Amino acid sequence: MKELMRNKVFRIVAAADLLQQAAIWIRNIALLFYIMEQTGNDPVAVSLLTVFEYLPIFLFSFIGGTLADRWNPKKTMIIGDFLSSVSIAVILLFVAFGWWQAVFAATIVSAVVSQFSQPSSAIMFKRHIPDEQVSTAIGITQSLMSLFVIVGPMIGTLVYTMLGIETSLILLIALFLISSLIQLALPNSSKIKADPIQRSILGEMKEGLSYVRRSRNLLVIAVSFAFIGLGSGIIQPLDVYIVIDRLQLAKEDIQWFYVLSGIGMLVGGGAAAMFAHKLNPKVVTFIGIAFLSISIVVEVLSVWVALTATMRLLVGVMMAFMQIVLSSIMIKSVDEAYVGRVSGTITPIIMAGMLLGSSMSGVLMNSITLIPTYCLAAGIIFIAALSSLKFNFKENNKVPAA
Repeated sequence: MKELMRNKVFRIVAAADLLQQAAIWIRNIALLFYIMEQTGNDPVAVSLLTVFEYLPIFLFSFIGGTLADRWNPKKTMIIGDFLSSVSIAVILLFVAFGWWQAVFAATIVSAVVSQFSQPSSAIMFKRHIPDEQVSTAIGITQSLMSLFVIVGPMIGTLVYTMLGIETSLILLIALFLISSLIQLALPNSSKIKADPIQRSILGEMKEGLSYVRRSRNLLVIAVSFAFIGLGSGIIQPLDVYIVIDRLQLAKEDIQWFYVLSGIGMLVGGGAAAMFAHKLNPKVVTFIGIAFLSISIVVEVLSVWVALTATMRLLVGVMMAFMQIVLSSIMIKSVDEAYVGRVSGTITPIIMAGMLLGSSMSGVLMNSITLIPTYCLAAGIIFIAALSSLKFNFKENNKVPAA
């Protein structure tokens, strides 16, 4: 742990991630409340906000991961956050002139830029952190991010309710700009050594797909993520309706349920940093996904705040464990030259599921109501739990290169 904390790259990447997570949560809460107020709590409009978040991730994550393998990771991370700051400043101007629909663009631009900077962060971890410290590093960063899952919704709610959408956007500009400046302190990083034969971007993308196909575990992750994405996409835009319809609370009270999820992730991330390497990853993954499926049914049936709150806390704990285990597996088993492409191959799969689910969620709620919609999502996610039983951790960690 002490050696990891002395690692300059780890400290800088973790600090930048915290600022980015704070900005994302302020954006999510502020835009959610703003859109609900502008549309009269229309579930279709709320689900569109999620669609606009996932569509660019689906479209750009594949090519973003491929280009991250080609580009200088330090420059990519710095420029990505700077462009996020500039783009939100432009959107702020539109909102100031009364074009409220422009807030959808804030989500789109931020999601696009992240598809180039996030794979670069993974490359920096791969390059500068020893393999034996990867699980601990991911556990710590997950725990630190969970702190902002706790305070982010509260800050977003406070900023929006007291100062409005424009001040929320100004804070986003500042956070992304500070993150960009912090990353200037990263060590100079060269591009990954090019192959003797220069391949086209399309060719490298095909190599990424081939690389994933050669690993049973990566294939299992891809299939599981597809079902998790579809089920999660259906219910994520409808979280606020659990609060206002089932629990009979104000929409602003959703922040406290996000806080509980964050506390659970904080506890789970800290525990995973200490114990994840000692546990069976197949068992952890299956239990985590199965519990998520069951919790969805419990939450939608519950009319008791205490029960719903308890489920949110426990889901946070289990999901943190599962995410850290899967992230550690991917970073350890993927060759450095393929990190971006593997990320760019698997991310669109879960994003495609979330995009499809989110596009249907508002329509499903209006047609079959809230409870059947949540039960449908739970069944889909349970299929992912069954898929995770196909993991084989006795095979070689490293996937053979083409």
